[in-house]
Amino acid sequence: MEPTEPKLPSEAIELYNDFIHGEISRRAFMEGAQRLAGGLAAATVINALMPNYALGQQVSRTDDRIKATYETVPSPKGNGSIKGYLVRPVSADTRSETVTKLPGAIVVHENRGLNPHIEDIARRFALANFMAFAPDGLTSLGGYPGDDYKGGQMFNKIDKDKMSKDMVAAAMWLKSRPDCTGKIGATGFCYGGSTANMLAVRLGADLAAAAPFYGGPPAPEDIPKIKAAILLHQGELDTRLAATWPAYDQALNAAHVPHDGYIYPGAVHGFNCDATPERYNKAAADLAWQRTIDWFNKYVRG
Repeated sequence: MEPTEPKLPSEAIELYNDFIHGEISRRAFMEGAQRLAGGLAAATVINALMPNYALGQQVSRTDDRIKATYETVPSPKGNGSIKGYLVRPVSADTRSETVTKLPGAIVVHENRGLNPHIEDIARRFALANFMAFAPDGLTSLGGYPGDDYKGGQMFNKIDKDKMSKDMVAAAMWLKSRPDCTGKIGATGFCYGGSTANMLAVRLGADLAAAAPFYGGPPAPEDIPKIKAAILLHQGELDTRLAATWPAYDQALNAAHVPHDGYIYPGAVHGFNCDATPERYNKAAADLAWQRTIDWFNKYVRG
């Protein structure tokens, strides 16, 4: 696999990641972009870093191969309820008079709520013949506001323990649906990657597989609770998170958990997100996606 190097300086990618993770203010982000612009206008740098969801859409919302609805799931131990985007392939329900049961995939967003990119990922799962549910952790504050910056501000106000319980409720709701086989996997990105690991800990045997993208590992003492098959994706240039893999790998070995992990050359944090072209690494993203589908076909469909 040939690495795809970021077009802007790596400092610009790091600046954007610090901004979206709430580590620097909007003003600091703008000032940093100005400093890094060099011969470019600061606005050019900022626009290059910010998401373009139309550019990153692979499956249209109106694609006639899918059926998508928004569903609200009870979460009495969390924030009361959590809303999410449920997608099934239409083909599964046209083969017979009865609804075909499908394996499920929980798709968890980054730290900005259920934005259009994550909904697109859910639609991609539907085209791979899974039923996908993408919950919105911002539900209790009105849901994703249509703007990633505002979504990040809202995310920081949510009770994280209650949001985790909302995600558990969403996963168990999907698993128990009559049109689900009862086997589910979880994937997610950044916060969602950490959440996929969290679900593996909290759900035990109720989760068949997890494929976290650039997420933090569980606490060492929690890893023996995992029963799901774990497939991990990290970017080589996302050094802090990539460095957590050897210890996680060793602990999963000790716990006899089926697992595999990949560090993608030349890939930064967020390398899967084709809506942020300066972070997107097509070679890494395509390979990670195919590995995820193969993993879920083996452990969730199998």
